[in-house]
Amino acid sequence: MDKERLEYFRGLLRQQLDDLISEAEKTLVKMTDKEENFPDPTDRASLESDRNFLLRIKERERKLILKIKEALKRIDDGTFGICEICGDEITEERLRARPVTTLCIECKMKEEAKEKAKEKARLV
Repeated sequence: MDKERLEYFRGLLRQQLDDLISEAEKTLVKMTDKEENFPDPTDRASLESDRNFLLRIKERERKLILKIKEALKRIDDGTFGICEICGDEITEERLRARPVTTLCIECKMKEEAKEKAKEKARLV
């Protein structure tokens, strides 16, 4: 991949990273800023349910942050856009859709088919 395309993806990844970190900071402030007192147990349960849902989302975002940082390292070390299974180039179209990917579409489809077969075998 040429230098110009790599810089495009570096910028895209950095923007995503900045956005995720900014949102995480806002969430942290919101969650620690208020002191709620709910005399009604139903209201309290609803709040706890909402918080648990939000924390699951934030955990997924935390994992995405790690993947973005790994992708930036791959840009630096020259392995960005190379499938880690077959060694072929990952298409630019796939990288635009999911810039943190480490697999070309063919290898990803094979991996998903294996996972599906394992799950099906486990259920039988």
